[in-house]
Amino acid sequence: MKFFKTLALAATALTVPFASHAQAIDDDLSYIMVSHAPDSDAWWNTIKNALNLAGEQMGVNVEYRNPPTGDLADMARIIEQAAASGPDGIITTVADYDVLAGPIRSAVDQGIDVIIMNSGTPEQVRELGALMFVGQPEYDAGLAAGQRAKGDGVESFVCVNHKISNPVIADRCRGFADGLGIELGSSMIDSGEDPAEIKNRVMAYLNTNPDTDAILTLGPTSANPTIQAVEEMGLAGDIYFGTFDLGAEIVQAIKDGTIQWGIDQQPFLQAYLPVVVLANYDRYGVLPGNNVNSGPGFVTADNIDKVEELAGEFR
Repeated sequence: MKFFKTLALAATALTVPFASHAQAIDDDLSYIMVSHAPDSDAWWNTIKNALNLAGEQMGVNVEYRNPPTGDLADMARIIEQAAASGPDGIITTVADYDVLAGPIRSAVDQGIDVIIMNSGTPEQVRELGALMFVGQPEYDAGLAAGQRAKGDGVESFVCVNHKISNPVIADRCRGFADGLGIELGSSMIDSGEDPAEIKNRVMAYLNTNPDTDAILTLGPTSANPTIQAVEEMGLAGDIYFGTFDLGAEIVQAIKDGTIQWGIDQQPFLQAYLPVVVLANYDRYGVLPGNNVNSGPGFVTADNIDKVEELAGEFR
């Protein structure tokens, strides 16, 4: 908590003078962020908060757009519409390269600066002509989680994938399996995004596969119903449970001992830093030379107090 406040104060001290100068010269910069998240995904509230804070501190106009249902074809159209409106920059995810590469590359060809955040890879950044990537390398995060679980004695698992259409998110499952040194096989289940259905599918899998050592969920959408599932089955605290991302229910489950760890990819940085980078690039021509890895970091019972108050808001 103290570290975060110090970071926020430092960021404010550094960026507010830039914002005042920008307002004085009236450069009227505008940036649009396009995500793949449906309206129902509360995890992205942290992204929105960081985007708005960065816009205020840098003295630029920011706007968040997304496909209401999470449909990626709809997202592609939103990127095209965003580019057509002529912003100074676009910040977007690459949830599915095949679907989104065309619209993103078209925006770059129009002379719009693009930063890839959250979903994507440095290789895709180069292929698309974007400026940089800010996010968590998903396979590497899954691998680190699998290696940690292996050290804790895990030999089998179920990965609860609530967004099976997003191949980048599935990299978390693949990395976890490789970290354990086993084949992914049928260990990844398509849970869908309906909470009741997720809970039922997790319970069905565990009933059919009672020797499963561990559960891996890929965010609050799948973690929260899975918490309910293990509680109803009497497995809370007995089955090894790790998850990606944070949220109020995940934080409480870590404190209760139901979840061993949550992987924090620091979504605040994924939205905040691209705005800062774009504003300084447009104003002063400066650009970081490397992509920025915002995660992974493990949140456990040992350090949960540092992030609990800000979970779901800035963490």
